[in-house]
Amino acid sequence: MAATAPSVSTWSNWAGNQRGTATAVLRPTSVAEVAAAVRAAVADGERIRPIGSGHSFTPVALTDGRRMELTGLANEVRVDIDRRLVTVPAGTTLRALNRLLAGHGLALPNLGDIDAQTVAGAISTGTHGTGAGYGCLSTFVEALTLVTGTGDILHCSADEHPDVLAAARVSLGALGVLVDVTLRCVDAFVLHAHERPAPLAGVLAELPELVDRHDHVEFYWFPYTDRAQVKSNDRVPVDDQPLPRWHRWLDDEFLSNTVFAGACRLGRAVPALAPTISSVAARVLTERRYTGPSDAVFCTPRRVRFVEMEYALPRDALASALADLRRIIDALPVKVLFPVEVRFSASDDIWLSHGYGRDSAYLAVHQYVGVPYEPYFRAVEELAEGLGGRPHWGKLHWRDAASLAPAYPRWDSFHAVRDRLDPHRVFASPYLSRVLG
Repeated sequence: MAATAPSVSTWSNWAGNQRGTATAVLRPTSVAEVAAAVRAAVADGERIRPIGSGHSFTPVALTDGRRMELTGLANEVRVDIDRRLVTVPAGTTLRALNRLLAGHGLALPNLGDIDAQTVAGAISTGTHGTGAGYGCLSTFVEALTLVTGTGDILHCSADEHPDVLAAARVSLGALGVLVDVTLRCVDAFVLHAHERPAPLAGVLAELPELVDRHDHVEFYWFPYTDRAQVKSNDRVPVDDQPLPRWHRWLDDEFLSNTVFAGACRLGRAVPALAPTISSVAARVLTERRYTGPSDAVFCTPRRVRFVEMEYALPRDALASALADLRRIIDALPVKVLFPVEVRFSASDDIWLSHGYGRDSAYLAVHQYVGVPYEPYFRAVEELAEGLGGRPHWGKLHWRDAASLAPAYPRWDSFHAVRDRLDPHRVFASPYLSRVLG
């Protein structure tokens, strides 16, 4: 197994707000090498943190010990078309998984708007898309293989170690190293996308009907305005209205990335212009309709760097949260350059999932890199925590184990599994000590 010297082991996440240096970097190529690395770390009194693509904004991937990269893990890929199941190495990116599934006439039932994450990273932090009938991506996990903190190799499913499956589907990497994941898929499908500007008051008035009527719906509110952009995606039988390539480039690359990046740089340099920039952005985005393969519609390029915090709220708390959020933004000592994103998900039974036991509305706030964000995010967190919100595990927050435990009814169950699988805390880190205890 290859390992680098400490002098070349510095790592940073996609946003650049988390940086760390490991004592060594491990690149196993087999499950046996993963298990041997864990046993060696225990013997040496060291810690290991497996990492993915670095698309979490928290320090969840940072370690004060050894870092393990899983991109070279050569597990077998298995596709069962009849049962609509796929098993892939845990270090596979969602983008690569989507290509694999499309080649077999399959797709994931739902996706978020970024496909750069690894499968292990996405499920370990509770990555989600939007849709009232869909939970986070971890709800698609049928089975997984885990190398525990004692170096044992554990295959988990509804029939084998079901308690570990319930804990490991969203685990922050605290239970072991995920080496492969089996996901439940569906037949490949086409989505009809409808994106339109609308008054925020109108969106909120029709929101229950909007969420129920569409397979997937989300909206963006532009701070300092009364404008929102609504996006709905619905399954249709044929791809008969594809977006021309030039139109996709204009909207998704030029306007949403190149022009928006320039506007953010201007707003960072001259904060007083932020309300004007937000108002112009709200009016530049026009209505459009198109069809396409599900992954092409769900996932869009994200080239403008930002930091983010996101909270899962009880769905009926959303309207009051948005009203308070408007007052928070207006009173901030800093200006906000990014729209506020709202998405929806169904309840699930995964112990540390943000959606455990309740339907959720997700409220996500962003700030352009280099712009102060802490006063904004802390004020939103105080609001969200007071409404019973749960922070997204991959997004910035300041909660600790004492404040998080009451929000998760199966908190103690998770810790019982953790004590059993990682008695030496080989997978611990400063961040996990804060949020899990």
